[in-house]
Parts: sequence; C-alpha cells; structure tokens
Amino acid sequence: MRILVTGGAGFIGSHVVDAYLAAGHDVAVVDNLSTGLRENLNPAARFYEADVTDVDRMKEIVLAEKPDVVNHHAAQVNIRVSVANPVFDTHVNVVGTVAVLEAAARAGTKKFIFISSGGAVYGEAPVLPTPEDVPASPISHYGAAKLAGERYCHVYYVTTGMPYTILRYSNVYGPRQNPDGEAGVTAIFANKLLKGEQPVIFGDGSKTRDYVHVSDVAAANLIALERGDLGVFNIGTGRRITDQQVFEAIARVVGYQGSPIYDDFRPGEVMHSCLDWTRAQKILGWRPAVEFEEGVASVVEYNRHTCKSAGPGVL
Repeated sequence: MRILVTGGAGFIGSHVVDAYLAAGHDVAVVDNLSTGLRENLNPAARFYEADVTDVDRMKEIVLAEKPDVVNHHAAQVNIRVSVANPVFDTHVNVVGTVAVLEAAARAGTKKFIFISSGGAVYGEAPVLPTPEDVPASPISHYGAAKLAGERYCHVYYVTTGMPYTILRYSNVYGPRQNPDGEAGVTAIFANKLLKGEQPVIFGDGSKTRDYVHVSDVAAANLIALERGDLGVFNIGTGRRITDQQVFEAIARVVGYQGSPIYDDFRPGEVMHSCLDWTRAQKILGWRPAVEFEEGVASVVEYNRHTCKSAGPGVL
C-alpha cells in the first residue's frame, strides 16, 4: 500500500511511519520541520520538506505520489499558541487540513486518516472516561480547529466519496517526544529531573490526563489502514493520572528526591480528560498494551541518551 504521512518527522508521526514501513508499506513523508526533526525521519521513506498550508505544493506532492492512504498528523499542537494566536492555529489546523484533503481527493486517495484530539475536542466532558457519543465542546482554539478538521473529513466524504477514519488521541507520550514542546509533558519532566532541576506544575497537581504510549498509537494507525471507515475512535487507556502522579512516577525512575514548583493554572486547558476506548476495541480490535509505569521508564531511558537543554518543565 502507498501511504503519505504528513508530520512524519514529528514525535508521533515518525513512529507511525516506522510502523507502516515495518509492515511492508511504501511510505512518503511531508513535514516542514518546524517542530519535526530530520533525525526522526526513517531513511526508507521518501521525504518532502513542505508546509501543508501550501495548497499548490501539497497538490503537486500528492498527485505525484498518488497514495492509497493519506495519514494527516501535521498540526499546530500547542494550546498556549492557539490561545495566543488563534489565526495562526486556524491557518495550520483548519486550512492545512483542507489543503491536504483537497489534494488527496484530487489524487484519488482511497482513505484519509485524520488525527484529532480527545483531550481537546470534548472540553470539560460530563462523563469520564468519555465515549465518542458525548457531544464535542472544545474550550480552546486548538480543540475547535481539530473538531473543524473532523467535520471537513465528512464533507469530503459526502462530496467526493473519499472514506475517512478519525483517531482522537488522549495524551501521547514516549521516546522522541520533544522536551522543549508544550505537548511533551513526560519528556519535559524526565529531561528536567535527569539534570536535577525542578519542573513546574501549573495548578495544585490534581489535574488529570489519560496517557497513551506512542507504540500503542502507532498500532492503532496500522489497524486504521484496513478498518474503521467513517468512524471516530478514542485512542486512550481509560486511566486518569494526576499531574502529581506523573511527577512522582518519573521522579522514582530517575531517583530524584526534590519537589516540583507549583504555579497558576493555565487558561484553555481542561481540568480532567480521560477517554473510553471501548469502540476502538470492538470495531478496530485495538487495545492499549503499555502500562504508564512501563512507558515512563522508556521515556527516561530515551532522555538519558538525548538529554538536552529545555525551558521550565511544565504540566
């Protein structure tokens, strides 16, 4: 199968590319390297350095590749950036998604896999763990943009007949996560604690998230090549973990004896997020396999070898 992965030099996208290649697929990557890294690129994949918001360039690449499947991971994922600069966030996450959808439809792509955010599109969900039938109610520009991307996938199915599968991730973590980035909570903490520095928890440590390991996420993307047409699926663990527990788990692995710094809660973030993955199990045959404590050890081990200078650790 010929597959094009946008954002394939990023943390999650690069693991998905590796999984596709390991399964014997032919893979091309599009990434502008604004947050993705060249060292994440699998040399077995063809690489195009391009921005998904460049409509003409995307058409050129996708028409040349004629992929059977387009997997759209490229995104602006920093919630603080989305709140501070919503026009930029919308340009990347809405205009960029439509540009890729348009190119894929024109190239006769047989399936579009869109990566959404379970942590952002539900907002402060009334049910935890949250199933897919809970109405989306985002409270950040990022969440609103991701929800718009989901709607555009359906529009393109109705107007062009191109099927889609939407994967709503919980908080993804694992090796290659950028400790300088907003979304790299476990990587940020591991990086800071390995250097004996205090990380910062925004709030009192009671905020909860659902952490899913990147290897489990890559497995879901592999399954989605063949299953889940026209479906929306939560990819999470159903387990709520507090910010304080994240800190303590990583501190135990590192052997750090200090405490974190507590700061004011940040606007635009939900207090509690946890995903019900029952539908993914029933329809995709997917289930999370990596326990958080095991996954944290993989993050610490990776960061021992790649420990780099970072800003304040944040949760």
